[in-house]
Amino acid sequence: MIDRAAGDPATAFERWAALAGESRASRAVHAELLARWSEPHRRYHDRAHLAAVLSAIDLLHGEADDETAVRLAAWFHDAVYDGRPGWDEERSAQLAQSRLPRCGVPGSRVAETARLVRLTAAHDALAPGDRDGAVLCDADLAVLAGPGYDDYARAVRQEYVHVPDDLFAAGRAEVLRRLLGTPVLFRTARGRKLWEERARANMTAELAALAPAQPGRDETP
Repeated sequence: MIDRAAGDPATAFERWAALAGESRASRAVHAELLARWSEPHRRYHDRAHLAAVLSAIDLLHGEADDETAVRLAAWFHDAVYDGRPGWDEERSAQLAQSRLPRCGVPGSRVAETARLVRLTAAHDALAPGDRDGAVLCDADLAVLAGPGYDDYARAVRQEYVHVPDDLFAAGRAEVLRRLLGTPVLFRTARGRKLWEERARANMTAELAALAPAQPGRDETP
């Protein structure tokens, strides 16, 4: 399991440099990304989440076709975070398309990175056989199986503190029902083995606690 509270050693420059090189431009992009992931309004989508996703990708080693693109997409997938589902992912993908060429990343890998970032807007939109997308989405959802699930749920609520309790609970319940209604949450065989059962148990428990909520719409992850 992935415990996002374990810290963020995976954000060290050495790991970034293995993906994007050690040039001055790469160092500048790394610094920009860390600054973005450290923004004060973030409570869940922060550097600890980034580190947890990168660690989850480690556990899924060998499942992707282009693991470098998957890792780059992890760095960028919530680099822009304003709490606007769809918009955040699109802006994050555009950021990748803008910054990665400066680091000398080949155009085909930049395109794949941006594609993967956009996929995280709707984890249930993966096409069959998309191995890179499966790894990134599984890593992003691994928190659902973590021992700190309650802390994760509270942190998500804090990011939407401007939303009234009843509306948030209704929207959150809708998201949980949608996820629980999918045949499988995790698309890789290893991800299912590691996280499927516990993630469903965690979400079912949270949904039961939200039972009084009326149906609503929200796209919090």
